Amino acid sequence: MVAPLLRSLWSTTRKPFSPGATLFLRFLSTASATSAATAPNPSLDPSRLRNVAVIAHVDHGKTTLMDRLLRQCGADIPHERAMDSISLERERGITIASKVTAISWKENELNMVDTPGHADFGGEVERVVGMVEGAILVVDAGEGPLAQTKFVLAKALKYGLRPILLLNKVDRPAVSEERCNEVESLVFDLFANLGATEEQLDFPVLYASAKEGWASSSFTKDPPADVKNMSQLLDAIIRHVPPPKANLDAPFQMLVSMMEKDFYLGRILTGRVCSGVVRVGDRIHGLRSTDSGVTKIEEGKVTKLMKKKGTSMALIDSAGAGDIISMAGMASPVIGHTVANVEVMTALPTVELDPPTISMTFGVNDSPLAGRDGTHLTGGKIGDRLMAEAETNLAINVLPGIGESYEVQGRGELQLGILIENMRREGFELSVSPPRVMYKTENKEKLEPIEEVTIEINEEHVGLIMEALSHRRAEVLDMGPVPGHVGRTRLSLTCPSRGLVGYRSVFSSDTRGTGFMHRAFLTYAKHRGPLGNVRKGVLVSMGYGTITAYALTSLEPRGVLFVTPGMETYDGMIVGEHSRDTDLDVNPVRAKELSNMRAAGKDENVKLSPPRLMTLEEAIGYVASDELIEVTPKTIRLRKRYLEVNKRKAMSKRLKE
Repeated sequence: MVAPLLRSLWSTTRKPFSPGATLFLRFLSTASATSAATAPNPSLDPSRLRNVAVIAHVDHGKTTLMDRLLRQCGADIPHERAMDSISLERERGITIASKVTAISWKENELNMVDTPGHADFGGEVERVVGMVEGAILVVDAGEGPLAQTKFVLAKALKYGLRPILLLNKVDRPAVSEERCNEVESLVFDLFANLGATEEQLDFPVLYASAKEGWASSSFTKDPPADVKNMSQLLDAIIRHVPPPKANLDAPFQMLVSMMEKDFYLGRILTGRVCSGVVRVGDRIHGLRSTDSGVTKIEEGKVTKLMKKKGTSMALIDSAGAGDIISMAGMASPVIGHTVANVEVMTALPTVELDPPTISMTFGVNDSPLAGRDGTHLTGGKIGDRLMAEAETNLAINVLPGIGESYEVQGRGELQLGILIENMRREGFELSVSPPRVMYKTENKEKLEPIEEVTIEINEEHVGLIMEALSHRRAEVLDMGPVPGHVGRTRLSLTCPSRGLVGYRSVFSSDTRGTGFMHRAFLTYAKHRGPLGNVRKGVLVSMGYGTITAYALTSLEPRGVLFVTPGMETYDGMIVGEHSRDTDLDVNPVRAKELSNMRAAGKDENVKLSPPRLMTLEEAIGYVASDELIEVTPKTIRLRKRYLEVNKRKAMSKRLKE
């Protein structure tokens, strides 16, 4: 109230205030601050709160649905997919991190949590499901429930949530009322198979088109203009999601579920207030559960209380039990720790996450071209960055390795690929090993992670895909036509995680970009034996310098090239894929010998086939166990672990022995 008054006075007079006027304005600001602090905060009434997570499979419309809900409640949406605030999310069109925002509807406040759909980011779903009392399960009415739908639903049912089923994309021509009934029965079977209670099985069903911005309690493709909005979904949330069970009189306790860093405010901790009331200026401390009991991490003061409202962060004076808020003032607590009043010495139970399934080794870039592009080159800086990532992302574990290397454990190559991409954009140079599957041993038997895979392809590609997956030790569970799509086949399989590493790019090229493949972790099972032939040999450079077009013309018949003329290369760098199963040492820097004789042809006339330039995800899936990926801010190169030819041969002989 006072800030606009000061601005209007200044814009009118354009002169400095007199001492008397300044004193009067200070009195006004103090009075307004006092009245704001004493004014009743609507969020302190738990009966008016609803905490809801939006969960679904990849590309079933979660973030678009959040856009429409925000717009319905009066928020200003700067662009489509407004909740995807990370640059990589907007570039790739996927959600990577869970995000919370609050919207107001009919005197109620709804805390909505947007979650990722990829199996690799399942940890984001696991840690936020415990913050909410309800969930909206979004299912594509055309595709039906898929692998990741099962994963996110299992987590929601485990926490006792009663999901609301939202059949999205019903405006598509192929979706009929019969198809919606089929999908509804499939979802019901999925609920029953996952051990849902009688109350959870009685889930409400809504039909929606998030793209067109409407939801309906009955099947329709074109609702009347006066109800062509999201009001029926918002009313269903108020009606079916219970308010949080909260005790405002108990001491303040909050479990940290999200964390971010701000240059001005420091560490910002986000979580759900489990009990009590917190106000700006309160004395609090951080607690951590250990094997020996609860230990105190740090004591501090609440300097700022914030809440995401719409797409902007709003400052608040106080918050009560059941609300989801952000606070600043503590420097040490991380995700999983408890923040509480100083008299409280009991820590809240932490979220149990599924174990990681693959690991990669991050190390210093020691190639001959190291240090040309990046600014962060040392092992210490790489280690600090990885430890900071492990603090904010509980699904990633970082263990110190041999020398200046670190073992990073995660859920899949996409998750670790996003981490590597973020690091290279920040100026890091590093070498990365190929992904290794994490095995278990139970009763002296070797177990490996098995994934559930759903594939949808054209009929003409079925034979090719079945043959490729048989080499990767996959087993077919079910096969049949896709409802509503003539000439399409759906396969359900189980496959070892190690067999699927790097298969996505091969699958895309085999199906000419027309196939869909979805996967999710299923269980640990008995090791299925060695994989078949899944990759050819490589062309390895044995020269240092600039690659020439003259040299590449003679190498082209040998296989597929990964490089273009003018690129730099070194001894041990991989420049292409060999047409046979063995590696071949080649010289891509050989130049044409000069002579006094006039040549009929010119070097400018050399025509080369376009090279296969690899993205980071393709490189992660492509490299073999004796190879590394060299990652710099400008380039991605593949190389052998041992650059010298003689050392490579000696090491391969030692492995055979």
